[in-house]
Amino acid sequence: MDYSLAALKVLSAQLKDAREAPSQNALTLGGILFQRAWLQGVLLSAAGGDDSRLLLDDGTGIVELGLAGEFRLRPWNSGMYVMVVGGYLVRTSDIPIIKVHKIVDLSSFPDREAMWYLEVLETYKLFYKPLIEDFI
Repeated sequence: MDYSLAALKVLSAQLKDAREAPSQNALTLGGILFQRAWLQGVLLSAAGGDDSRLLLDDGTGIVELGLAGEFRLRPWNSGMYVMVVGGYLVRTSDIPIIKVHKIVDLSSFPDREAMWYLEVLETYKLFYKPLIEDFI
């Protein structure tokens, strides 16, 4: 994992446009290289056991969360609003997956969800849009 590449603040709908970067161990989204994505949303399912799938809905789409290690030991319940940062894996036959590096329960902050969309928009306007314009 190349930690010099930023974790992009994105909505799951934007991830469908990500492509593997040629000759690099990274992905590209509008000319921006990345390996990790930063999303926030509501957990849809949280079943126990090794066969469980934990899904995140951010209002624009659904991604699967790949939990490992200490994250699997913590109780994740449907309806929790969480922030997730992790490696993005493109899968053509199934929904996208985020291999979780960090997950935080933000349920106790009621305005977090409304603010998230503004954060993504602001980040795009301040940081990503100039890069995309230079790319084009």
